[in-house]
Amino acid sequence: MKILVHTAGSDSAAWIDALNQALPEAGIDRWPAARAADADYALLWKPPPELVRDLAHAKAIFNLGAGVDSMPELSALPRDVLLVRLDDAGMAEQMIEYVLHAVIRRYREFDAYVDQQREGLWHQRSRLSKNEFTVGILGAGVLGAEVARAFVRLGFPVQVWSRTPKAISGVTSFAGPQELDSFLASTRVLVCLLPLTRETKDLLDQVRLARLPRGAYLVNVARGAVVVDADLLALIDSGHLEGATLDVFRDEPLPKAHPFWHHPRIVLTPHVSAVTRVEASVAQISAKIRRLEAGLPVTGIVDRRHGY
Repeated sequence: MKILVHTAGSDSAAWIDALNQALPEAGIDRWPAARAADADYALLWKPPPELVRDLAHAKAIFNLGAGVDSMPELSALPRDVLLVRLDDAGMAEQMIEYVLHAVIRRYREFDAYVDQQREGLWHQRSRLSKNEFTVGILGAGVLGAEVARAFVRLGFPVQVWSRTPKAISGVTSFAGPQELDSFLASTRVLVCLLPLTRETKDLLDQVRLARLPRGAYLVNVARGAVVVDADLLALIDSGHLEGATLDVFRDEPLPKAHPFWHHPRIVLTPHVSAVTRVEASVAQISAKIRRLEAGLPVTGIVDRRHGY
């Protein structure tokens, strides 16, 4: 069994070391030192198109992340090769921590208290009503569902929007384009966890962001291209939106001249909400490889029609 590894922009040595421990019977090498055409399985992050095209004889390609938008155009992938994403691999816990912090920071108005400290003001603000602080989560996949459950446990009203209806205890489900406006209109803080696809690119533009009630807040931990930057800035500057916490951007690293850097009502972080953990990811991938070798089904297979 031959396994090929390629991780653009980073050292693949940690992945190869972990794979050697998890699958000692396999031959593991990195591209381009090893030929893609000889690989039974490939672990890829941001591969060049020529590498993907040469994997026509592989049994499966594992994308080293939850979203597969880092892969070349999905239509270019060999038709008979399974494309498998990471189910979790430690990302859900990280995402819950990040989103809880961002939302509670807004709900408890900690930024306002920071401003008061700078001005030397001792003033206890009236508490916002939790019953009126609805958390709306765009995208209810593995990560979105776990984030929703975390807010339910804290007593927040929670609703999700997804392509198809979801059944999550304590959560109101909206589905399909026909229910998106109603979902947005009843959301106080919007958490974006959508995959980046043809349908979701630029989804949160001026029209849709304006559907949010006045004073709403945005947290984007999905992909930067889901949000139209200029439209978000315009709605914040007009006072319609209270602000945003952003962890993902159209161009990463975020260009130094981008207005997000110094906007007083935008909090940004450098794509750290849920990083891929090598050991946990390899444990998941190696288990799936063993199942595939035994002729058993695996989870996380990407539906190329929908892009996730």
